[in-house]
Amino acid sequence: MDVQGFHHLAIQVRDVERVTAFYRDVLGLRELQRHFRADGSLRSVWVGVPGGGFLALEAVAGEPEAGSFRHERPGLLLLALRIAPAERARAVETFARAGIPLEHETRWTVYVRDPEGNRVALSHHPEDPIS
Repeated sequence: MDVQGFHHLAIQVRDVERVTAFYRDVLGLRELQRHFRADGSLRSVWVGVPGGGFLALEAVAGEPEAGSFRHERPGLLLLALRIAPAERARAVETFARAGIPLEHETRWTVYVRDPEGNRVALSHHPEDPIS
């Protein structure tokens, strides 16, 4: 087998427009495509991840599952995106302006949730932050 890299991650969301706005407007990911059902309703929005992959934000009717940020359940825990160490302070400031609380912070990573509670990390590991 010759795996060549990351292709995409699909996240099921109730409010595609609201979640798309988080990834596009807050995180700065570029909207690539919109996909519609036969009835014209929005089925999916794809946002690009630098390096060639994308997130597929897929519309579903269910309610988001509430839960603590750290838990012991198996399964997908978070989406971690790479940032430069020099971008950390700007990322924290952007979240604050958008009213998005930091869930957790380490020496190399800041953690937040998207509008439906999915865990998102911005990390510059193993490089130390720039003061």
